[in-house]
Parts: sequence; C-alpha cells; structure tokens
Amino acid sequence: MPHGTFGYGREMSEYIDLSKLGAIITKGTFLKPRAGNPAPRVCETASGMMNAIGLENPGIEHFAEEDLPWLKQFNTPIILNVGASTLEEYVEVCRFANKLDIDAVELNLSCPNVHAGCMAFGTTYEGVKEATSAVRKVLDKPLIVKLTPNVTDITLPAKGAEDAGADAVSAINTLLAMKIDVKKRRPILANNTGGLSGPAIKPIGVRMVYQIAQKIKIPVMGLGGIVTGEDAIEYMLAGAKCVSIGCGNFIDPETSVNVVGQIEEYMKENKVEDINELVGAVEMN
Repeated sequence: MPHGTFGYGREMSEYIDLSKLGAIITKGTFLKPRAGNPAPRVCETASGMMNAIGLENPGIEHFAEEDLPWLKQFNTPIILNVGASTLEEYVEVCRFANKLDIDAVELNLSCPNVHAGCMAFGTTYEGVKEATSAVRKVLDKPLIVKLTPNVTDITLPAKGAEDAGADAVSAINTLLAMKIDVKKRRPILANNTGGLSGPAIKPIGVRMVYQIAQKIKIPVMGLGGIVTGEDAIEYMLAGAKCVSIGCGNFIDPETSVNVVGQIEEYMKENKVEDINELVGAVEMN
C-alpha cells in the first residue's frame, strides 16, 4: 500500500488504478490547516531523499468534504494518517476521524510536542502510551501507531502502543538528517535538518521491524526504502504483516502495483502458497 507521499491519491490516479492497491494511507492530516515549512524543503541524497515539509495539510474538515468523497469512488481501504502538536489536538482530530467513513487511523507520533520542548511524542514508552491511550478512548476504528526511528530502543515505544490498545504499529518513519551545500557552507534545507527516506534507510527499517516483532504481539507494518518486491519480502521475513511504500512513489508512480506483481512472482518461483508463510520466517545465523 502507498504511504504519505501518495497525498490523497488524486495525482497518482493519473498513473495507476487505485483499486489495485491494498490500501491508501493518506498524508498527515491535522485538526486545522497547516502551511508547513519555507522552501527549499526537499532535496535528493545518495539512495534517497530528505524532506522538511513541515506537515503541510489542508486540515481534516477539508479532507472530509473534498478528498474523502473522491477517494470513496475506488474499492480501496482508506487509512487516515493524523498528526497534532498537543495531546488535546490528537484527541480532537481522532474524535472527528471516528465519524468518517474510513477504515483505520494511523497515528503519527513523530510530530513535535509543543508542551515538551518540541520533542516528538513517540520517543518514549510513556509518551506513546499516553497519546495512544487518549486517542483509543475516542476512536472505535482500528488504530495503527506510526513509530519514529529516532530513538535508542524502538521496542519501548512499540510496547507502549501495544499496552495502550493499539491494533498495530508501523515502522519506520524518516531518520533525522542533514545535507550541506559545501560551496555555500549552509544546509540545503531551509529547516536545516529533515527526514531521510528512500532505499538508504531500508536496512535500518528491516532491523527495527525485526526487533519490534520479537517484543510485541500486535501486527507490524514495515516501511522505509521499499522499491521492489524483494524489498517488501525482506520486511515480511523480518516480521512485517504488511508493507507500505513512500519515497518509491516519487521514483516511479507505478512502484506500488509493480511491487505487488514482483511479490507474486517470488511466491511462484519459491512455491509459497500463502504469503503469511513469509512473515517472521527469517532464519537467524
């Protein structure tokens, strides 16, 4: 399934049939519209890209009135990624989302918490548990908690999500990074730092998914650098029940449907009848 970079699907619908996707995970949506960071806020890196978009989005009311009705024409599950700057905002945006005809909510806990020195909500067991618990009280729909990799031990936030009633976790979000223009001697991004995504982070994502899957019982969604079927299968072998594609959508809008076909080819070649046979099947040395 495509993730985040897919926006709300309109642009990508010009290239692929959205009905062929396992689900669409929207870009991060807040309670109110958000302008985001000044430009430049995207740049290429070796085997990836960096972004400091600043979570620009039109707000959940716009999503409900304009984007959701358009998405409903496709027979594809819709997962709304939501963000906020305070715990109260998380609760309110999820209370609103609970009334919408969507299939699940993905809680982006990599957002800066303005009440905690802008440290991301998702960096501690306690922070994840608190945010997840608060949202769980107002949300009846399936709840996926998206974890930040910018931590010492990602299994602790994952356990916090599970203990607070999350139905699944997704890992990983982008890695905090910087790129400097050596001629100007200044960071390329106006925000100075940004989130690194793309193939460069895949080995880190695979490792973290493996670690998480060893510690929790709820499903793990794997993402980070997936551009081929083999990439997706690596995540599954590490323990991911499903996978999602972000940066790959920029490389090739058809990446998601191509990956599905490549997974099917792998299964035929390796006589795998049920894809669940691959989940967590890695044999460690």
